[in-house]
Amino acid sequence: MNTAPVLLLPGWQNSGPDHWQSLWETAHAYQRVEQHDWLRPLRGDWIARLEDVLLQQKAPAVLVAHSLGCLLVAAWAAHTRNPHLVKAALLVAPGDAEREELRPVLTSWSPIPMQPLPFKSILVGSRNDPYCSLARAQAFASAWGADFVDAGPLGHLNSESGLGVWPHGHELLCQLSK
Repeated sequence: MNTAPVLLLPGWQNSGPDHWQSLWETAHAYQRVEQHDWLRPLRGDWIARLEDVLLQQKAPAVLVAHSLGCLLVAAWAAHTRNPHLVKAALLVAPGDAEREELRPVLTSWSPIPMQPLPFKSILVGSRNDPYCSLARAQAFASAWGADFVDAGPLGHLNSESGLGVWPHGHELLCQLSK
């Protein structure tokens, strides 16, 4: 891979020690963007934190987002004056904050921005994700201008999915980083 910094953007409640993001952080020394409150995520706070971290980087970063982290990328891109700070994004298992069961917890995340991202991206969706239907994940990919990858029936593409270090995901990241 090249020298672009890789920033990990976990979703709501963070990524635990067996999550592929945490395993990549350890194996490749990628940087996790720590949020002030993982349990009560406020979109404005998360966007500001991402902007702060991006401004500290020496080169445009590659973002690796999971779940609510995908919505963070879209929200940040819709509001930032610094889109040049991001080279590309790998968006995995976006959470759909507009689903009825998620709205009470993720109140500040709706409406979800549906504008094209100003950088190249790949969105990976699962056929049986309990937080986002495959059709909705494909709609996000289309709206954001992301290439879509169907991961098959792998749930929320998290530690419960049994992905381990998820080599296929890392191959996709390497493609984006070229």
